Amino acid sequence: MDRYVITGKQRLEGRVVTGGAKNASLPLMAAAILAEGKTVLTGVPRLTDIFNMAEVMKTLGCKADFRNNELVLDTSSLTENTFDQELMRRMRASNLVLGPMLAKYGQVNLPSPGGCAIGTRPMDQHIKGLKELGVKIKVKHGYLEAKVDKKLMGAEIYLDIPSVGATENIMMAAVLAEGTTVLHNAAREPEIVDLQNLLNKMGAKVRGAGTHVIRIDGVKKLQSAEHTVIPDRIEAGTHMLAAVMTQGDILVENVVPEHVSPIIAKLRQGGATITTNGDSVRVQHKGKFKAVDLKTLAYPGFPTDMQPQFLALLTMAEGTSIVTETIFENRFQHVPELTRMGAKIRVEGRAAIVCGVPTLEGAFVQATDLRAGAALFLAALAAEEGTVLERVDYIDRGYENLEEKYRALGAKLQRVVKQA
Repeated sequence: MDRYVITGKQRLEGRVVTGGAKNASLPLMAAAILAEGKTVLTGVPRLTDIFNMAEVMKTLGCKADFRNNELVLDTSSLTENTFDQELMRRMRASNLVLGPMLAKYGQVNLPSPGGCAIGTRPMDQHIKGLKELGVKIKVKHGYLEAKVDKKLMGAEIYLDIPSVGATENIMMAAVLAEGTTVLHNAAREPEIVDLQNLLNKMGAKVRGAGTHVIRIDGVKKLQSAEHTVIPDRIEAGTHMLAAVMTQGDILVENVVPEHVSPIIAKLRQGGATITTNGDSVRVQHKGKFKAVDLKTLAYPGFPTDMQPQFLALLTMAEGTSIVTETIFENRFQHVPELTRMGAKIRVEGRAAIVCGVPTLEGAFVQATDLRAGAALFLAALAAEEGTVLERVDYIDRGYENLEEKYRALGAKLQRVVKQA
């Protein structure tokens, strides 16, 4: 796999434009299955996960035309499902075709999805909600077999936990169900609001996204629409931390400040200067960052997808910090790699105790998942001398044009392509 060779201790300065949200784009792509004709999505990032999802859609007979950051999905020749198991296992979000396919065809046989190995992410809440809508589901031999005998019927559904994927799947199934569906304890993430906005442009009747109760009045059919994807709050947060870790001054553009408010709050608590203006956030920092404690929570709490990056920042903070991970049990896989760089971290169950050190040292390290890769990338930017970061294919899943963006900010890095 490719690697980055990074020379640290370069002060980053300038402006960087955040791309469209990967975690919004994937359910929007799945939603195109529900509509007749061509769905046009603009601002879609060119990432490995997006390309893989497009391939999943193509196996269903969908035509996908991806030019620059505009994705046109034509479902006019969509057929009933035939899934490539290897393709489905490349990414977790491939399970988002479940709700739309059941709404459109009434049956689907879905291989178990894959993705980063950061913890248990069961499908139980997806299954629970779809069963309430009238779906009969069996799980056997690595497949989820789902079928609707007659038609989907609106229902009162209560999720045991506010699962993002389950909320999205149930929303997409319920828009074509007969009657009204009320989804309680729904996830509140901005990506779910973005999905509601596209569905309503298609003719659906959905309201309440962004709250814990979403109401869906079923309609007969949906028409294609055009939609612009929201900015990626995790990419924006990563750029914000890069400014702090390199004693820099970065203007992050194309960001919704409200979506990154937990990150802004923690950065200010540690001593960074943050200025928001419209769709931009400016981050400045000089001197030692102060230790802070943080705990990951469902939105609008501190996002688990920013925990590895923030932990990397805290390795160089003044004092001791405690990072508590409540979402994924295996989300400290980057800790051994950071300790190679001189970090002092002790993991106790779901908590990491981080004792700040004066500086990190360059080393050979390896990404274990997407956000762990981003954390090690940030650590390398701040470290003394050079770092070799391997398995950057993980980073490619969530960050578009990373090398170009950071070279423009003053980083010294190169990508070394492994020869076949």
